[in-house]
Amino acid sequence: MRPLTLVFLGAVLSTSLLAQQGAVAPPKTHLKVGDAAPDFTLPATTGEKVTLSSFRGKAPVVLAFFPAAFTGGCTKEMLGYQARLNKFEGVETKVFGLSGDNTPSQKEFAKQLNVTFPILSDFAQRKAMADYGVLLPNMGMANRTTFVVDKNGKIAHIEEGSGAVDPSGAEMACSRLAHK
Repeated sequence: MRPLTLVFLGAVLSTSLLAQQGAVAPPKTHLKVGDAAPDFTLPATTGEKVTLSSFRGKAPVVLAFFPAAFTGGCTKEMLGYQARLNKFEGVETKVFGLSGDNTPSQKEFAKQLNVTFPILSDFAQRKAMADYGVLLPNMGMANRTTFVVDKNGKIAHIEEGSGAVDPSGAEMACSRLAHK
């Protein structure tokens, strides 16, 4: 076959595969603003286990579910939270990244990015991802989704998909909660 024919066939095949992938949108979470945030206890990159309910009555929490460490969008997202961390801390909000990666991988990811907030691992059972309705079961990873949970343990803000790469929506939601 001629090189030009190979390039053309490759382009057609790639376009076809992308179209098939694009036709199936990632599932949306079943949770809504106002719902109680499902509780969990997960290992963190900081060495301890984090239980969501331990923040009730104390601080709002950002749960930034991301698909996989060391990928472009996830790197950009975690760097965005790190760059704005002082703003979240200024409104007394705890920030957690959360993925289905194992803790050693997450530790290396956080180290390479100089991320100082904890990243939580749902590697063992993927239960938190399932409970939040963000698990992509055929892939074993999370659909990118951010939840802001208020001091009462209720979901105050949800952002899904590529828009969740930018932490500004979560930042605004936390600012509104601080001024209630």
